[in-house]
Amino acid sequence: MQTFENPILPGFYPDPSVCRVDEDYYLVTSTFAYFPGVPIFHSKDLVHWKQIGNVLTRDSQLPLANTEVSQGIFAPTIRYNDGIFYMITTNVSGGGNFIVTAKNPAGPWSEPFFLEGAVGIDPSLYFENGKCYYHGTCEKPDGKYYGDNDIYLQELDLKEMKLVGERHVIWHSALKNAVWPEGPHIYKKGDWYYLLISEGGTGHEHAITVARSKTLTGYYEGHKSNPILTHRHLGRDYPIVNVGHSDLVETQHGEWWAVLLASRPYGGRYRNLGRETFLVPVAWEDDWPVFNYGVGLVRSTERFPDLPPVTFHQRTSFDFTGASKLPINLLHLRNPIPDDHKLDTDGLHLRLNKNKIIEKESVSYLCVRQQHKSFEVVAKMQFSPKNENECAGLVIFQSRKFHYQFVQTKDLIKIIKCENEVLTTLYESPIVNSDKPLYLRVCAKEQVMEFTFGTDAVSDTDILLSVDARMLSTDVAGGFVGNTIGMYASSNGEDSDNRALFSIFEYKAF
Repeated sequence: MQTFENPILPGFYPDPSVCRVDEDYYLVTSTFAYFPGVPIFHSKDLVHWKQIGNVLTRDSQLPLANTEVSQGIFAPTIRYNDGIFYMITTNVSGGGNFIVTAKNPAGPWSEPFFLEGAVGIDPSLYFENGKCYYHGTCEKPDGKYYGDNDIYLQELDLKEMKLVGERHVIWHSALKNAVWPEGPHIYKKGDWYYLLISEGGTGHEHAITVARSKTLTGYYEGHKSNPILTHRHLGRDYPIVNVGHSDLVETQHGEWWAVLLASRPYGGRYRNLGRETFLVPVAWEDDWPVFNYGVGLVRSTERFPDLPPVTFHQRTSFDFTGASKLPINLLHLRNPIPDDHKLDTDGLHLRLNKNKIIEKESVSYLCVRQQHKSFEVVAKMQFSPKNENECAGLVIFQSRKFHYQFVQTKDLIKIIKCENEVLTTLYESPIVNSDKPLYLRVCAKEQVMEFTFGTDAVSDTDILLSVDARMLSTDVAGGFVGNTIGMYASSNGEDSDNRALFSIFEYKAF
């Protein structure tokens, strides 16, 4: 039996949503304060995914000013109907719930249609008989605690992009006093409408539950076997935790599968990778879905879908010399400032804007997601600081409050720890040949992170310092995101027209 390895999207790819169009599958995930927003992937086999674009690529679609890293874009949903793709999501930092549309899922996508009266988060869409129905979360009118929510449904006029008609509260949750019923998706199978949600919060108590009704507007009856999937009973040291936030898809051969999020702790109960995307088979018994029949868990190794494998390789190592545009899987932190980066025959030039990565501002930071427990990043950089305020190099970033900076300053190389917004210089040393390009290397061996630099190459014999990476986990830093690592340049509060040149940036599993 052919198998695959979970997660199917390792690293910071939370809140997955999936849809099928004939023999093609499309998937989106959350991005929070990163830009561009909502990566979109294509697959033929549900296991191998190739990023084909980003849904939110313009400032007008995705305003992120003064946004904390775990704010911004929450759980998106992707659906297809009558030749049009719809992506609906929440910008919790500006505007609320909105829809964008496209005929080509690779883009471009429309300007956002913000939905007046669409309260709550985690919106989804269901299409039937030429009509569209919005469903999402709302606070209970008589709610007794924070997160005491209802799931509601209301018709959506797609021509006017407005909610119309009566709002129907269709379910609360499976458990009494459940916190954060969220992530609703409606499906029709046979005579039943099914409502799939998550509850318990997006941490260790996360769980997937289901209800059904003979009518779309409900009220929905909860399954007696709820929750139908959770790992909260397995303990915090289990290798896969935080299981929840799922979306179902039926293949062209009649199989059902679920994408969902989960986390992989390592080095103890530490989750530097954030919430990742996993794939689980779904069967049906007595007109109810059963996740991973006979197993009831998310497994690291799972049987392959009844689909022919089509493999993709997503590039995470870049030679910027002569490049005409940035790779689609490189991220900015918040909206990029115009002219902060430019490409030419020499490579990628990052301007030293005055904002610091410890602030809630747009910074000169271009990054990739950490996708492995052990990894190596090498950057080739040429930089001539004009004064002591200017710096450029690499940052390993969990949030503005928790990160490591590995930077060149005026005649010095520095390793700086930011822990709970307190900056501490852990290492500094003069640079002998500061006019030559530097090779900066960060090597993580699970929770031990090593820093190395050189003017020709780097190796394990040149290690400057080893640090504890557990600070970069959500268990310590809080929030919803996994780590990113990337190229950074700043003049630290001063105006500057100086730039750092990055010709090579390489990320690989170690």
